[in-house]
Amino acid sequence: QVQLVESGGGLVQPGGSLRLSCAASGSIWRFSVTGWYRQAPGKERELVASISSSGISNTGRTVYADSVKGRFTISRDNAKKTVYLQMNSLKPEDTAVYYCYIKVITFETKDVEVWGQGTLVTVSS
Repeated sequence: QVQLVESGGGLVQPGGSLRLSCAASGSIWRFSVTGWYRQAPGKERELVASISSSGISNTGRTVYADSVKGRFTISRDNAKKTVYLQMNSLKPEDTAVYYCYIKVITFETKDVEVWGQGTLVTVSS
């Protein structure tokens, strides 16, 4: 019913930048909450950033993990049904699999939560 496709991961040097994209498709009326999580080997999955709103506006309340504040920016384009994570000043400790998460209201007026397949970000020299 609702599908997510993540892209933008890859290998980058410390201090570099990447932009992750999460494109949603299916029976989506409005975004409710969208976010990015990450999981490094041997560690629990953690929230990186999230944005919530009525779904009409591209703006909304954002929440960031302390470790990424000032470096990462979450945004979304409701018309394109896409959420982004701009990652600047990347550090080796940012290396992880990044997962997109969305909570949407479908055209059938149902709340649906969906996880992306994950995209690997590797920060290394």
